[in-house]
Amino acid sequence: MQPAPQIIVSVRDKNGRNNAQTVGFAGNANYHPDMLMISIIPEHLTYDILRETGCFVVNLPMENFKKELYYIGSHSGRDVDKFAALDLKWENGSVVDAPLLTDCPVNIECRVVMSIKPEPGHNEIFFGKVEKVHVDEEYLDEQGHILWENMDLFSSLGSMKKYRDVAPE
Repeated sequence: MQPAPQIIVSVRDKNGRNNAQTVGFAGNANYHPDMLMISIIPEHLTYDILRETGCFVVNLPMENFKKELYYIGSHSGRDVDKFAALDLKWENGSVVDAPLLTDCPVNIECRVVMSIKPEPGHNEIFFGKVEKVHVDEEYLDEQGHILWENMDLFSSLGSMKKYRDVAPE
């Protein structure tokens, strides 16, 4: 298994400043209650905000969002306001105090329930209870089930190689 940046985690600090980070170490962690896990390096601004606020949003980007995905993953929120630099479209979470990236068809609001820092590992793994899932209506059937097969989600290593070719400076 090889991690690749496939999701964008968005957070908001106590002063109301939004930040986002691409994450390669992420996945399902539990069912009933639904929980996700994300693994963050302590040197990242997102790490500090997660420790401070205890909430985050997992945003699932589409293939056409690869330039933004690369920029978000290659620039530090300590140095640049990524939301302003990319003119990211967002709205407030309805349950947690973190932004939803509205150009992503799926946004998952999470509240941190615990974290662990494996030794000798460097990352800290945050476990988030899923509080609310947002899905663009065009990707839902009549019963409200997600039509994953209709989404062109950014998810493969092949995509990762391609998105570097179109990355903004």
